[in-house]
Amino acid sequence: MIPVSARAARQTRAGAGLGWNLSGALLGMLLALVLFAPASWLARAVAAASNQQLLITEARGTVWNGSGMLVLTGGSGSRDASILPGRLSWSIGLRPSGLLLRASQACCINGELQMLLKPGLGRVEITLSNQSDWLVRWPAAWLAGLGTPWNTLQLGGSLRLSAHDLSLQFSQGLWRQSGQIDLDLSHLSSRLSTLAPLGSYRLRITPDAGNSGASSISLSTLDGALLLSGQGSLGGPGKTYFKGEAASAPGRETALNNLLNIIGRRQGARSVISIGSA
Repeated sequence: MIPVSARAARQTRAGAGLGWNLSGALLGMLLALVLFAPASWLARAVAAASNQQLLITEARGTVWNGSGMLVLTGGSGSRDASILPGRLSWSIGLRPSGLLLRASQACCINGELQMLLKPGLGRVEITLSNQSDWLVRWPAAWLAGLGTPWNTLQLGGSLRLSAHDLSLQFSQGLWRQSGQIDLDLSHLSSRLSTLAPLGSYRLRITPDAGNSGASSISLSTLDGALLLSGQGSLGGPGKTYFKGEAASAPGRETALNNLLNIIGRRQGARSVISIGSA
């Protein structure tokens, strides 16, 4: 006959063993869930962060190593959508300092795009590593997926993104930028004008000199008959805004009149473009 005390000890050991087994099984399941999380989870996160305007469709693989198609839309309920040709492929790996994201897309990314995400206490930093003069190139027609006014303008030409020593830090509810971002709009055309191309332009984003957390925006004309210019601010404690104007080069007024009526508020020969308020 087994003494009561010995029987209780065996039951305790058995219960402890069962507890460890269950803990190990749950830990294994959690680890498998993290390692093999489907790519569709990342697609849902991107859609939520962009208010349903940037989508990853036909997602395959996992969060850590997957691919999908990039689509621009006008947001929830919009009937407008535009898809890039070719699949976007990505991989996410652990590094001592954070997570390294690698992305490639034959149509649009110059080589391999690399971003290092460094989490911290109440902050996160994203650093872009680039070894080329430009990072990404998209057809301007892709913007039609965003809906009005892009679906009306029906732009032709290309958009080329480049960055120099770019780093973004998020802390205390604000994004702060280091380095410079240039978006070149090359050989643009529009179905609203018989004149093609309209011109080439540069949108430049630089850190605000006052260290307020905001970034300064400038728009300039590189060449062409449609003259665009403007200044603005992005992010920071103040509101995001942009003030610009469009005008036609001498002798091109008739060809550009309809387009100038659409892209801004007419004030005589020029068209005023206003987004937000200073």
